[in-house]
Amino acid sequence: MDIYEALEAAYPDMVEWRRHLHRHPELSYRESETAAFVASKLRGWGLEVREQAGKGHGVVARLRGASPGPTVALRADMDALPIQDEKACDYASTVPGVMHACGHDAHTATLLAVAKVLSEHPESVRGQVVFIFQPAEETTPGGALGLIEEGVLEDVDVIYGIHLWTPFEVGTAACRPGPAMAAADEFVIEITGRGGHGGLPHEAIDSVLVASQLVVNLQSIVSRSADPTEPCVVSVGSIHSGTTFNIIAETAVLKGTVRTFDNSLRMKVRQRLETIVEQTCLMHGATYELDYKMGYPPVINHPEEAERFDRAARRTFGEHAQRSPLIMAGEDYAYYLEKVPGCFMFVGAGHAQRGIVHPHHHPRFDIDERSMLHAAKLFVDMLLDYTRTAGQGFPLCDK
Repeated sequence: MDIYEALEAAYPDMVEWRRHLHRHPELSYRESETAAFVASKLRGWGLEVREQAGKGHGVVARLRGASPGPTVALRADMDALPIQDEKACDYASTVPGVMHACGHDAHTATLLAVAKVLSEHPESVRGQVVFIFQPAEETTPGGALGLIEEGVLEDVDVIYGIHLWTPFEVGTAACRPGPAMAAADEFVIEITGRGGHGGLPHEAIDSVLVASQLVVNLQSIVSRSADPTEPCVVSVGSIHSGTTFNIIAETAVLKGTVRTFDNSLRMKVRQRLETIVEQTCLMHGATYELDYKMGYPPVINHPEEAERFDRAARRTFGEHAQRSPLIMAGEDYAYYLEKVPGCFMFVGAGHAQRGIVHPHHHPRFDIDERSMLHAAKLFVDMLLDYTRTAGQGFPLCDK
């Protein structure tokens, strides 16, 4: 039985593991039971395992192959989201208000299957494989930074990550060189006016009016301050103010996000937003506090590794291995790519005919579970292609 046949045989395990994790989700920085589950499996297969990695619940395992060669890292994330699961199925979340609404349970199950199969076939591995089970992808500052600070990439030559993606149909895969996912920044604006009677607006400073003006004015950043050829999003996702119909609210709080792919544009947008907030509040006589949080940087795939995807993914996906569009979601996988070569890939997990169409972070999110098998094969495709060609145009880092 070769590796790919072994992955096929491991598919029922993937489904079982994924459904177990789906029933028992844990939020960012609280993944203790998930981590224990993962570590127990890895130790049972004879891998070198480190727990409590990355100043949290990270699990890192190492497999030493039968012959010398490069070190390849494979990464999966483990955390869930604060969303109530609304699916009607026997593996729905049992934790009120928490669910795996982004596929991290399936990412974990996929990488576990790859670790199991490779541990059973060490003769097929040249060099070493580092399996990174990362906590806290969903919450900044993200679990990747802690793992990197502890040296998870110290001897790693290349790193690969996969996101199962329901907007893409099952049986497809996608990647692109250069920027692939956006920088994801956050802002909170607290406006303070002067409260008053709704029938006497001249005696008040209406924070709702100021907030409304700000929502409109901030849209001018994309339409008039950003280069129209550069992708950019400024979205206000939340406004909270007031208590009833006839009271002018003294305070209003806006929360939003900025998404960019270019770091110079990223800084320009921040500066422009700060100016607009200041001047809009000044115009109305209000004061404000602005908390602008620089989130994850853009995911920038290394061209050589994206080209490797074009070649290696053909084995599993054939003509359905495609060039990915730009994706405005953010990912702390970006930090790994700032340190070592690699790429982040998408594997289709949607299935329209089966009704698996809900987007990520939706309360009825689900995946076509066959996507896990496809993702596991893609990890192996990339691993084997890299270890075959290491030193042939793709130099290894110094060790």
